[in-house]
Amino acid sequence: MLTITPSASKQLQRLLAKEPGKALRVFVSPGGCSGMQYGMTLDDQEQDGDQYVEADGGVRVVVDEMSAGYLEGCEIDFADALMGGGFQIQNPNAVKSCACGHSFDTGKDATSARACHA
Repeated sequence: MLTITPSASKQLQRLLAKEPGKALRVFVSPGGCSGMQYGMTLDDQEQDGDQYVEADGGVRVVVDEMSAGYLEGCEIDFADALMGGGFQIQNPNAVKSCACGHSFDTGKDATSARACHA
């Protein structure tokens, strides 16, 4: 479904060590200037239809059923930079994305686009 780079996996290991029993939940929701936006949270609640990916170091990533189609083939990376650092999603399904990198359009769901606040 999706892959996690070694640098993202290391950062997730650090975060999850402080939150035992949780996993990284990655999701998409309507919004942003391109129509859909990414979201991430640490979560310990299972939902019907969840899909799991396990990365290096036992890091667990959870994706809900609706988001899975948008995230198919994506790569989660982590950049350690003063400006623009943090987790980043490279999405091969996106036909366009916002300059901020937090919203995207797959060509299907851009009807709810609104101004970018990055």
